[in-house]
Amino acid sequence: MKPVNELINTKEPGWDLVKEWIKDGSNHIEILPKDSARAEQALYETQVTTRSPMGAIIYETGGLLVDHGWIRVLGSGHEKLDRTLPAWNDGKSYMHSGEQPGFLLIADDVVGGFFAINAGGIAAQEGIGSIFYFAPDTLEWENMEISYSDFISFCCSGDIEGFYEAFRWKGWREEVAALNGNQAFSFVPFLFTKEGKDLDNISKKAVPVEELWFLQMDLQKQFGH
Repeated sequence: MKPVNELINTKEPGWDLVKEWIKDGSNHIEILPKDSARAEQALYETQVTTRSPMGAIIYETGGLLVDHGWIRVLGSGHEKLDRTLPAWNDGKSYMHSGEQPGFLLIADDVVGGFFAINAGGIAAQEGIGSIFYFAPDTLEWENMEISYSDFISFCCSGDIEGFYEAFRWKGWREEVAALNGNQAFSFVPFLFTKEGKDLDNISKKAVPVEELWFLQMDLQKQFGH
């Protein structure tokens, strides 16, 4: 594994590009301050350089809260989003340190959707390197056909409201503001059921996002998706 000093690129830092996307973007983005020691450790564990947008976000931020916290882009952790990108993937995309993961979880949302880079573990024959979205209303991984850089650009300037049109309910901003970044909403009936489509009239409660990840992976297996 490369030491941290070999991963930090001061000549062409990717953070300059990410800051520009955020500044020029139309969507609300909160940049969470980093803890330097935690940022270095997370960068080392991920083994990407800060020339890349992913490395830049890990090294320069505790993460990004997009659209008033609806989407959480993982960085090196902060009290509002107390998960680092590599630690969050441990036990999910890989089971043992040093193992090559079949995908890499990079962000998630408040309704139990997850964003991941496919490295063959989601789809072996298509979309290697593409971002896939695990949709809680279908329990399927959907190929967004965009790169990590494109995904960050989407977070800054994309039509998030359109993407989540079926998932928004009256008063969502206030309820999302009350969550921390380690929580998401669990819905009853489930969003993938016929009865779970009217989000204004179904039950929801905040649960640990990790609990929701494992629940939905189990449901996906049960229902054969």
